Amino acid sequence: MKTVVIGSGSWGTALAQVLADNKEKVIIYGIEKSEIDDINLNHENSKYFEGVELNPNLKATDDITVVKDADIVLLAVPTFAIEGICLQIDPYLKNNIIVVNVSKGFHPETSERMSEVIRRCISKEHLSSVVSLIGPSHAEEVVIRLLTTIDAVSLKEEDAQVIQRTFSNNYLRIYTGDDEIGSELGVAIKNVMAIASGILSGLGYQDNTRAALITRGLQEMIRYGVFFGGKQQTFMGLTGIGDLIVTCTSIHSRNFEAGYQIGKENDVTNFLKYNKKTVEGVRTAKIVHKVAKENNIDMPICEEVYQILFEGKEPKTCANDLMLRELKKEF
Repeated sequence: MKTVVIGSGSWGTALAQVLADNKEKVIIYGIEKSEIDDINLNHENSKYFEGVELNPNLKATDDITVVKDADIVLLAVPTFAIEGICLQIDPYLKNNIIVVNVSKGFHPETSERMSEVIRRCISKEHLSSVVSLIGPSHAEEVVIRLLTTIDAVSLKEEDAQVIQRTFSNNYLRIYTGDDEIGSELGVAIKNVMAIASGILSGLGYQDNTRAALITRGLQEMIRYGVFFGGKQQTFMGLTGIGDLIVTCTSIHSRNFEAGYQIGKENDVTNFLKYNKKTVEGVRTAKIVHKVAKENNIDMPICEEVYQILFEGKEPKTCANDLMLRELKKEF
């Protein structure tokens, strides 16, 4: 089987290397010539992984027609780019392919989950199924082959099992799942919680506060996910509490890093003015705010993050307001 990884960034490179390590046929498609040359000539992607030597069999290209004979296409691009890249590759597809998505979030205009966007934009005759390969994982650790466990989630079990077998090895273990709604909502909303966790850390709060944030944040994820048809037990797994923990506590998390800067300055202005990185939780906070309001879903942490990012509310004030909410039972 041939896999084309769309995206020469950190996660695309790390997952492509997994396949190269597994002796699978794989190639990366990217648009940055410097990254492609670095992979092909130096066996590195130094923009993202300074000093890390990649599998020498890993190759990259800027020719999009490379997808024409693919069996699996893995999309490792930001959520806002998923629609465009699907429409771009669809005319070149010949096989009935599995599309693997690793992006975590929503369409910026329609609020669709990524699997919904892919099914809308890839012709039915070209698409076997969508598999979401998601869970608690940072590319910086996978690329140096540290032990990691994630989920392959799909409405088509046999395709999830194909991805499970294709990507699993002695440092990356894949479980399968079928709760597409719960899993995709979990890994999206946890990015908002990671921004909140970073903000609290930047403000000087420590372990007690982070434990409370993660626990109460999980309840918001469950409340939102179950409302839209997700299974509560999903949020106890890798795409729920697992991804929430790693993103709320890791220096590798862009969302945590963004929140930390905002909290340290007690102001969002400089982050919004100077940030050049993809921080998915920012867009997700806006969408969750809108959808939660429309459906009367109580999401207090997400709401405070939204107020900081889009209404200019002072982070310290948000932390105080959360603590002074009406007292009630935990469950």
